[in-house]
Amino acid sequence: MRSHVTLAFVALLAVTASAQEGAGTPRAGAAKRPNILFCIADDASGMHFSAYGCKFCNTPNFDRVGREGILFKNCFTPTPKCSPSRAAILTGRNPWQNEEACDHNGVFPAKFKVYPDLLEAAGYYVGFTGKGWGPGDFASGGFKRNPAGPQFSDLKNKPPTSGISPIDYTGNFAAFLDKKPKDKPFCFWYGGHEPHRKYEPGSGVRAGKKLEDVTVPPYLPDTDVVRSDILDYALEIEWFDTHLGRILKKLEQTGELDNTLVVVTSDNGMPFPRDKGHIYEDAFHMPLAVRWGNAIKGGRVLDDFVSFVDYAPTFLEAAGLQVHPQMTGHSLMNVLKSDVSSGQADPSRNHVVLGRERTDIGRPGDVGFPVRAIRTKDFMYAHNFKPDRWPSGNPETGYKDVDDSPTKRLVIELKDKEPRWWQLAFGMRGPEELYDLHKDPACVINLADDTNFKSVKEKLWNQLQNTLKQQQDPRILGNGDVFDQYKYVGNSAGSWENTAGGKKTDAAPTKGKGKKKKRQQEE
Repeated sequence: MRSHVTLAFVALLAVTASAQEGAGTPRAGAAKRPNILFCIADDASGMHFSAYGCKFCNTPNFDRVGREGILFKNCFTPTPKCSPSRAAILTGRNPWQNEEACDHNGVFPAKFKVYPDLLEAAGYYVGFTGKGWGPGDFASGGFKRNPAGPQFSDLKNKPPTSGISPIDYTGNFAAFLDKKPKDKPFCFWYGGHEPHRKYEPGSGVRAGKKLEDVTVPPYLPDTDVVRSDILDYALEIEWFDTHLGRILKKLEQTGELDNTLVVVTSDNGMPFPRDKGHIYEDAFHMPLAVRWGNAIKGGRVLDDFVSFVDYAPTFLEAAGLQVHPQMTGHSLMNVLKSDVSSGQADPSRNHVVLGRERTDIGRPGDVGFPVRAIRTKDFMYAHNFKPDRWPSGNPETGYKDVDDSPTKRLVIELKDKEPRWWQLAFGMRGPEELYDLHKDPACVINLADDTNFKSVKEKLWNQLQNTLKQQQDPRILGNGDVFDQYKYVGNSAGSWENTAGGKKTDAAPTKGKGKKKKRQQEE
């Protein structure tokens, strides 16, 4: 079972003197401060919310937020793994600007300000439920948690499967509101553990979902095993959406909904091969719906590119505060406040940069697979800095950069019979990857060596390099190995050292030892 209280979440609710020093200052003439409700699923790809056309996953409450507010079609996490993705949200900085917090299961540097601290220092009542920042270690930064309501099982509305967390997210939110001083606006983080693995096998089908309704991505084998696995995943997305609906209802009952800036998204893509943790479209293209009562025009669908680093500056500006100088993201306020109903409100929002470093263990020295990429409306270009390394982790340690699942086991079993699936999921990569998103939205056909796209590739690589140099990315400045030297604080059961340099087979991924380590691993 997933951990009910993520120790590392203390990052989100930090209350320290250093936060007071970095607190934003109110802007002159600021209007009534809105509440801020941030809702984030765990491992859900954007394409699997029904507002975007998904037929086998029904998310009416996410759809409502988008319908009554703005549905964004181009929202991206700058890195497709939990810890660094969530750190980017909190700090408003790209992962490669966050030092140790760029890695998965790392240490969150105390010197970086996080938006809940700044809002709390400015008078907001701050709280959370479920999963916040993690896995990793924020406690070493000297932070303490702010009370946010109890973590308890929902006895009246039990989850539909044993794989779903029993946390009563809605009950915790209600308890938080009951404790909130009446004169304070609130900032609340609803962090669903869903649809993070593990799943109860066959739970989607048993809930009435149909195998034939599933759209299988072209990088996975189209079998009943995969379809059923996807339906189990979809059922958990729906549970996240169910609690979103209950939270919205609670806000309506208290009369606070229209004065609440509601943002709903996910941290990274689905926990399947070639997705979560990897630089491909379904891993970093996220859902995003924003609602803010009458403060913004509703019923809009926008194409503006949004990065997770833009959330923190947006929240601070919405609260009437100055954006903290450490933050490198850009507020979305001009987009939210625009009258544009479709297309782009801000023409400059036409691309995002993204990357990955040490997202897991299981290579010699437990080093990462460093990548930087740029995504425009037409292409996705990725530069793999260490193409001699296994992108999903070494076969000997069980490809630790891919979550264990029925789909993963099937792909490994099909290695000799249908090697295409294994190559897409686990095979070595070249130094460069280029994908035509109009013809190949799933990023399966690499055009990097196609001479017809040479000029496109060079243009994107130059743009990416220039952007990363401006952002002082150690990887592009020649000091990228520092990311492999940062402390790893998570479960080491599947590390290279603990598997004696590769004595296990690729068909037998290692498992965590002990309850505590297992919970850390499953984050």
